[in-house]
Amino acid sequence: MEGDALICLDFEVFGKVQGVFFRKYTQAEGNRLGLVGWVQNTEEGTVRGHLQGPVDRVREMQQWLQVTGSPKARISRAQFHNEKKIQQLEHERFQIRK
Repeated sequence: MEGDALICLDFEVFGKVQGVFFRKYTQAEGNRLGLVGWVQNTEEGTVRGHLQGPVDRVREMQQWLQVTGSPKARISRAQFHNEKKIQQLEHERFQIRK
């Protein structure tokens, strides 16, 4: 079943996404969806990360990253790349990287 297949992908979110608890909300949403991976701020003012989990849950997270984010964030765009199918999760949890 397609929804049960595991995928991973990298993401980068642009806009006002630092200093608005974006990483904390991203971690909470990832945990709510049962995803694993990481999120971190970049020196360029974006937020970058990696997601792993079932296809349908990753798609839900992609939508959240594009539209919702943290309450005070202003997302201008989100980019996703390096998507691939995986056989098993490579992370144990969803963490915030400093």
